Amino acid sequence: MDANEIRQKFLDYQVSKGHKIIQPAPLVLEGDPTTLFTGSGMQPLLPYLLGEPHKDGTRLTDSQPSMRLQDIEDVGDPRHTTVFEMLGNWSLGDYFKKEQIRNFFEFLTKIVGLDPAKIYVTCFIGDEKYGIPKDEEAARIWQEVFKEAGIDAKIAEIGSAENGDKRGIKPGERIFFYDDHENWWSRGGGIETTPLGDPCGPDSEVFYDFGEDKQDVEKYGLAHPASDGARFMEIGNQVFMQYRRLPDGNFEELQHKNVDFGGGLERIAAAAIGSFDVFKISLMKPIIDKLEEISGKSYDTNTDEMRVIADHVRGAYLLAAQGLTPSNKTQGYAMRRLIRRAILRALDLGISTNFLSEIVPIVADNYKELPDSILTHRDMALDVLLKEEKAFRTTLNKGLKELRKMARSSDSAASAKNTALSGYDLFKLQDTYGFPLELSVEECYREGIDLTSDYRAEFDQALKEQRERSQTASKGMFKGGLEDHGEKTIKYHTATHLLLAALKKHVASDISQKGSNTTAERTRFDFNCDHKLTPEEIAKVEAQVNEWIKADLPVVFDEYDKSYARDVLKAHGQFWDKYPEKLKVYTIGDFDSPISREVCGGPHVEHTGVIGHFKIVKEESSSAGVRRIKAVLE
Repeated sequence: MDANEIRQKFLDYQVSKGHKIIQPAPLVLEGDPTTLFTGSGMQPLLPYLLGEPHKDGTRLTDSQPSMRLQDIEDVGDPRHTTVFEMLGNWSLGDYFKKEQIRNFFEFLTKIVGLDPAKIYVTCFIGDEKYGIPKDEEAARIWQEVFKEAGIDAKIAEIGSAENGDKRGIKPGERIFFYDDHENWWSRGGGIETTPLGDPCGPDSEVFYDFGEDKQDVEKYGLAHPASDGARFMEIGNQVFMQYRRLPDGNFEELQHKNVDFGGGLERIAAAAIGSFDVFKISLMKPIIDKLEEISGKSYDTNTDEMRVIADHVRGAYLLAAQGLTPSNKTQGYAMRRLIRRAILRALDLGISTNFLSEIVPIVADNYKELPDSILTHRDMALDVLLKEEKAFRTTLNKGLKELRKMARSSDSAASAKNTALSGYDLFKLQDTYGFPLELSVEECYREGIDLTSDYRAEFDQALKEQRERSQTASKGMFKGGLEDHGEKTIKYHTATHLLLAALKKHVASDISQKGSNTTAERTRFDFNCDHKLTPEEIAKVEAQVNEWIKADLPVVFDEYDKSYARDVLKAHGQFWDKYPEKLKVYTIGDFDSPISREVCGGPHVEHTGVIGHFKIVKEESSSAGVRRIKAVLE
């Protein structure tokens, strides 16, 4: 069963259970200034989950194309994509846990044909502080459906993902209890951050097991459903909205309870073919096959490049087919970025001429089953993408000329001092000529053009200054993990200070920041280093950060004269010549012998104990002499 068949079978199945098919929302939501794109199946249904009656009744279903660009840099692994499709069904005060769990299990095993023995599930362990009980009801229902399938499903109380990484799975365990970091839904995230008055509740996630041999234990720890690694992949999440938060911070049960289900079409399709690589499903593989043909190279040896191209062209096509055109603003800029990243990766494959004319028709054919009410401009999509491809190749040629000219010119900030090109020069190339940073760096190495040692940090600073100049115009457009000051992002930001301090202590004292990107889901941190970190170094850094978090150190700040902060306090800073004369300095730990002291605008947590468990999930090269760490909080 391919992806298009699974989509149709899901809708047919839900109709047989009394659901009404509703039209999916466009990727670009009209009148919603808080998000760039529709990022989940439930997003357009939120008003009805909050209590507004729906004209089509209390049982609804659809398949919603969605897009998330927060982790665009992660595309290239077997399961991350920027665009995906969410199979969804909702009960608005109608059926609840028993019907939902049984129906989804039946759909997976009887309709799609998945092996019940490869299905694992999670439930909420409860919260004593707020008097929310363990979701034993959901676990009991799961035990019943597994028993009917001939499986004795034992229950494991894991608590946190960290615990699971250490203990793994015991024989027979199939139902796992986790805390609110894994199995609680609210618009604010965990229990503590649930907005007042909002519906919220436990969720039950469903995972597919691709086999013990897929888990890299040394890198990710022992396998369990909520672990990182390739063994388990989440294929569906059932949210049971049965509580709301009161003004006093406690919770009460709702009289009318809702079900919000979302299942990843691409991931279910991957499970159906027994592959943990979503790029091998029917919506992706034909694109990969054509790239192999055009480039003369194999997917096995050029995996990252082909995955990025397949994902990005797919996303750009869906946006173009909905009437969006590339531009330098908001959604149009995101679309342009997808197209240009795809073209740059094609260059890495040796494809130096226009190629979208051969790829886009394949994508269009893959999505011919989507309704015309969503893809209202199918006939224009190819022309829009080909025009952008042609324009960008012209830009690339101009950018190369300007780069070489800049290296020779006394007009550049770098050449005026007879030194290397700086990150500010490279930012000008990108901002003025659309020439991407990564291509500038690659060309500089190829041409023997020197770069300043801090070019990455300088580029990030120039980008930051530009964003600050345009902040009024874009305020409110980047919620959902792109640029916010929410509680989770603040925790990640503070943890990044601890990460730098740990790197300086356990790897090299001269390490400094070369760039960072922090969202509500993770932190990404670039730093100078002349070698790939060893597993021992990674373990020491991670343990050190967690030791400082556990110590619950104070985090304080004050404003100082720049010279005092630099020369007396010895605060860590990146751009002393560009800082104002008065600046803010954050200190973590004892003031006289701090763990960390950095020039930073904030915001930060007030003490480290609230941050959570810090885990490094990836360490890789960012550019020559610069390494990158991606880390999460659990």
